This record gives sequence, C-alpha cells and structure tokens, in this order.
Amino acid sequence: MKKWEKGRILSQTSLAEGILSLWIKAGQIAAEAVPGQFVNVYSRDKSRLLPRPISLCRIDKENGRIRLVYRIAGAGTTEFSQLREGDELDLLGPLGNGFPMDQARGKKVILIGGGIGIPPLLQTAMEADGECRIVLGYRDKTFLADEFLPYGKVFLATEDGRTGTKGTVVDAIKRQKVEGDLIFACGPAPMLRAVAAYAEEKDLCCYVSMEERMACGVGACLGCICKSTEADEHFGVCSKRVCADGPVFLSTEVVI
Repeated sequence: MKKWEKGRILSQTSLAEGILSLWIKAGQIAAEAVPGQFVNVYSRDKSRLLPRPISLCRIDKENGRIRLVYRIAGAGTTEFSQLREGDELDLLGPLGNGFPMDQARGKKVILIGGGIGIPPLLQTAMEADGECRIVLGYRDKTFLADEFLPYGKVFLATEDGRTGTKGTVVDAIKRQKVEGDLIFACGPAPMLRAVAAYAEEKDLCCYVSMEERMACGVGACLGCICKSTEADEHFGVCSKRVCADGPVFLSTEVVI
C-alpha cells in the first residue's frame, strides 16, 4: 500500500558522471516495497508540480532505508543532486507492481539491465534466491556492476567495447552463451524489444519493466499509456498504464 512519507537524506554519492546514489530514511515505504517498484519524489520548489518517478535500487527493511540511483536529466533531478545529509523531501510509494519473485525461486534467472534500468535489478538479484545470470549494458562508463557480483555471474556489454562484449545485451547473451529459465529485464524500449524477441525465439518466459514518462504516477492521469496485446476487461481498449498496471509486464502482454 502506497504511503506519503517525508524522507530524510542519509547520504548521497556519485557513481559515474551524472549518475548519483541516494540513501533515504523512509521506514514506511521500505516496509512495503518489493523489487521492481518505484517512488514518486517531489521537488521542494512548488513551481515544479509533477513528481519524478525513480526506481528502487535497494530496500533495507531492517533499517527502514531505501536507495535511489538516478541520472541527472533536468531541473528536478538537478535539484535532487544537491541534497545533503539531513535534508528532507516528500515521497509517495511504493508504486507500481514489482517483479514476480515467487516465479524466480529455484530457477536460473537471467537479469538484463540497460543504462538507468540497471539499478532496480540490484534488489531483484538479492532476493532471487536462485542462480542468477546478470547481463548489464552500458554506453561506455559502468556503474553498480561490482555490487552485483555477490549475487550471480555478471556479463557486461558496452557500445564501444571498452568493457565486456562490444554491442548490446543480446549480443553479450549470445556470445557468452548465457542460459537460463526466466528473464527479468529493465531498460530503454529498444533494448526491451530486442530482449522480448530473444525470449520468444528461445521460448522463455520474460518480464519487462518499462521506462515511460509519467505525470501522476498512480494511474489517474493516463499520461503513460502503452499498447497492450489484449483489450482491457473493463473498458475494451488495448492499452495499459505503465505506472499502475506496470511497470513490470509479461513481454507478451504489451507492445514495446
């Protein structure tokens, strides 16, 4: 159940150019959250009405903390990048649905992340409770990769080939012969489209966490609609709300 909470900043560090890691004391949200969900983060500048949705990278229920890893992309995230220990900000969450962790029990799960879609897979890897194959794709500079090492075998792909396989995450999967029973993926639409096609080719069950621009984040404004492969049972339209019906979907139920 989503909660309004005033989070207190515990720390903020830089992971790479324009990529920051933010630990926040938010006990109510941490208690309810599951891997793959996100929170709405609200600006302290009241002229910025819309929140920024940011995926949960870590969920520390024991200590009532959440970790957000985000990219500076505009005025809102620039403001967040200036937060320091002790500062407060308004949060709403956890929001959306997460990865179906019950389906991962005892299976060889392939976790596939691209760019800023990588952070939500860290908590997912920690809770997978099985053999993980972790495939991470970057443009050039890597971040968070070392933190995945305790939870499975890690394969990297970079566009320039500076680290790992040169090319895409699917290139890395094929060249490194990565095999598994189930796919959880998060990243930009072109990556998810390629991963879904690969899963279909290999007859693998695949769940994708979609990245989409959002306004309200709770399903009210219909600002983050995506096409679905089946009509909604209530309204008869072939669409789903990424924020409320997702962000995690079976790859076969949405048009990426």
